[in-house]
Amino acid sequence: MKARSLRAWSAVHTWTSLVSTLFMLLLCLTGLPLIFHHEIEHLAGDEVELPVLAAPQAARPLDELMASARARYPQRVVQYAAPDEEEPAIWHFTLTPTPAPTDDYKSIAVDARTAEVLRDAKTGEGFMYWMQRLHIDLFAGLPGMLFLGFMGLLMVVAIVSGVVLYAPFMRRLDFGTVRRERSPRLKWLDLHNLLGIVTLVWATVVGFTGVINTWADPLVKYWQYSQLSALLAPYAGQPLVPEAERAPVQKALNAALAHTPGQQVSFLAFPGTAYSSPHHVTVFLRGDTPLTSKLLKPVLVDARTATVTASPALPWYLTALLISQPLHFGDYAGMPMKILWALLDVATIVVLGSGLYLWLKRRATRTREAAVGETEDGVPALT
Repeated sequence: MKARSLRAWSAVHTWTSLVSTLFMLLLCLTGLPLIFHHEIEHLAGDEVELPVLAAPQAARPLDELMASARARYPQRVVQYAAPDEEEPAIWHFTLTPTPAPTDDYKSIAVDARTAEVLRDAKTGEGFMYWMQRLHIDLFAGLPGMLFLGFMGLLMVVAIVSGVVLYAPFMRRLDFGTVRRERSPRLKWLDLHNLLGIVTLVWATVVGFTGVINTWADPLVKYWQYSQLSALLAPYAGQPLVPEAERAPVQKALNAALAHTPGQQVSFLAFPGTAYSSPHHVTVFLRGDTPLTSKLLKPVLVDARTATVTASPALPWYLTALLISQPLHFGDYAGMPMKILWALLDVATIVVLGSGLYLWLKRRATRTREAAVGETEDGVPALT
């Protein structure tokens, strides 16, 4: 590589890294506990425990479970209902003032066998809530999500430019070399390069899937506009179906399961919510394998008649979104993958921190670097 090209790539790597480093450090630090959020909730006593019954009991109708949840907050409406991922006998209900998207929600867990409320979750507080909001949107909603997505793109550019710079930098060194006998800056530079190339694939995957996740709201809205609008043409001009005129929810769920056999329930979205229409209960179904359990199949059920009106296939961009969400947090292969994700996360924190240290150190020690034979072209600011 010519010196001019090397300087250009070095400048791209330096400034994309510097601009995104602090935010990437924040995302790595907040993402670490989110990898183990189930385990942390269990240790903190926030996980729902299913009581042991003297005798087995069949599940109650979904309408009865929903009535128990709404009894806690009768002035609210149910936006979503979903069985627990690990214990299907527990159903979670999201209650809000209106069907519109909002951060003002209550999460109620109900025992499907007895219709008794197991937990009225504390929302908007606690350690995990702060970690999640900082990681997702910096408490700034959609603008915060899109901003973090842009930082993620800069990180991907920094990774690509770092790989370009890695080859000319390592041409005189064996892979994995850490020059411990040299200055502290050179030792950190070698460690930064080694950890950077080792975590290359992981950092790229997590960074790119994180960018995709920040586009979730716009992608869902585009899907509603581009595909659902055509399916909802027969309902044009009709208002939101009143609760008093809706068919039993259990009947709508049974219709969706009968229409798509061999599937399991992921969640239900009620009329007027972001994932449904004003006229439907939308049942999202999933498979039972590690991969298909992340791919959802929407079934639109008429809220009045409980008949299936459509079951559109999700477009490729929503499929990519659904796959990227669990991959981002290592939710595909249980605890071994979570541990691997955590170790790579810590390594990336070291890469980011050492990169910032190297840039600051370089500005103060260029004279000393020249004395030990390192030139500006030969040692990029962040390689």
